[in-house]
Amino acid sequence: MKEKVIYSLLENFPSISLAEMEGVRLMNRIDTKFTTTTDQLAQLLILLQKDYYVQEINSNRISPYRTVYLDTPGLAMYLAHQNGHKTREKIRMRSYMDSSQTFLEIKDKNNKGRTRKVRMPLPSINAWLLTKAKLFLCEHASYQLDDLRLQVENLFDRITLVNREKTERLTIDTGLSFRNLSSGKEQSLPGLVIIELKQDGNIPSHAKACLSQLHIHPVSISKYCLGTLLTNPDAKRNRFKKKLTQINKLANYSYGYIL
Repeated sequence: MKEKVIYSLLENFPSISLAEMEGVRLMNRIDTKFTTTTDQLAQLLILLQKDYYVQEINSNRISPYRTVYLDTPGLAMYLAHQNGHKTREKIRMRSYMDSSQTFLEIKDKNNKGRTRKVRMPLPSINAWLLTKAKLFLCEHASYQLDDLRLQVENLFDRITLVNREKTERLTIDTGLSFRNLSSGKEQSLPGLVIIELKQDGNIPSHAKACLSQLHIHPVSISKYCLGTLLTNPDAKRNRFKKKLTQINKLANYSYGYIL
């Protein structure tokens, strides 16, 4: 029922094509994450529908994504976040399933909170060991491909909104599930919504004002870190305990070992 409401609300938005979205890359940007529920998402969409476009691909306004995160055997990239380092990096393969595109992507966050993303196309997620992928990481990443292992798989559905001025993008992820690629442990979060506001600089944002109006506040935790916490009970988690408790209460889950 909730999914039907979301689909219905999205029909009220004007659409923007994938080709038109190419002009809204925001590769060097400020990202802010929020967590909420599907009930609050419906309220947010009502507030945004007059001022934002929704991305539409092959007549779909909600698109499935598949991501596989890479890290060292010792989880160096995860630990950089857990230990509070301002400068961080994530390396992943992501399949944009509606458009049949797959990329090897590197996301860096600097000590001023700005995010830089670079990527290269791959024929499939299974092609991550290609020589050109190794060269790409040598040029753009702090880690070499031979030092990395497949760690966590993440599936989700995404709504992408962009403001009329095309200076910010809002990604809304629902139906999240995670699988640890070492242990096989799985965890799904059907009632949780992760929203990410991507801005070209710290400019006034109607979306941010609407989020504040609904008392949806920033929660800084990446999907990779969340998936690691949910599927790897041995992962260090001290810095994330408060955030996990907030997420747990928000979505009314009981994660067992997390709390």
